[in-house]
Amino acid sequence: MNIIKVDAIDSTNRFLRELNREKTFVAPVCVMAREQLAGKGQMGTVWQSEPGKNLTCSVFMKIDGLKLAEQFYISIATSLAVCDTLNDLLVTKLSIKWPNDILSDRQKICGILIENIVKNGSLIGAIIGIGMNINQTKFDNLPQAGSLKQISGRNFNIEEVLHSLLLKLENRFLNLETSNFDILKKEYERLLFRKNKPSTFLDAEGNSFVGIIQSVTNQGKLQVLLEDEVVSVFDLKEIKLLY
Repeated sequence: MNIIKVDAIDSTNRFLRELNREKTFVAPVCVMAREQLAGKGQMGTVWQSEPGKNLTCSVFMKIDGLKLAEQFYISIATSLAVCDTLNDLLVTKLSIKWPNDILSDRQKICGILIENIVKNGSLIGAIIGIGMNINQTKFDNLPQAGSLKQISGRNFNIEEVLHSLLLKLENRFLNLETSNFDILKKEYERLLFRKNKPSTFLDAEGNSFVGIIQSVTNQGKLQVLLEDEVVSVFDLKEIKLLY
């Protein structure tokens, strides 16, 4: 895979998106930044990262034959690729906090932001932003954040982690090309944080309620069993799972 290294940049996703507009990629491309000045997470949150201590990158992946209604499988494949990478690094107690935060025990060590590229109503590619906490040990006002160094007590070579991640990503995306959706979804659901456990949620109005995560739909919505034995389906903007 072609890797572009930059020193400081506002957002690797934005950089790669604009580069794709100029060149129209036909093969996977990765942009890796030593420092990201305006990295974004889900729902517009800011990704906090000390320069040179973490992996901040974006990857363009070409998409063939995936319907718009199946786009959540891009998130599933990416989440599993990150978990594959961390498994190889002997990181334990991995889980996926819906939709695609990667946790070790209860600490968030990786965030994913995906921007799909659609042309004439069809998915043709995805820009996948990945922020992985590697050698940083202090996080201001982020009590749930953690890093590989905090977990293991040792330093990691960030470029080695990147190369492993890119290999895992390409392998998982082969499953998309062969439409192995059931296998991907079962693996993803097996790793879901708080699955089958009573958990507290906030709705869009900020009201709390208790439910039990059952599964996700093919469109990526969360299926939650409520106290009245009814399974309700929620989109990302409609519900927040509390730790």
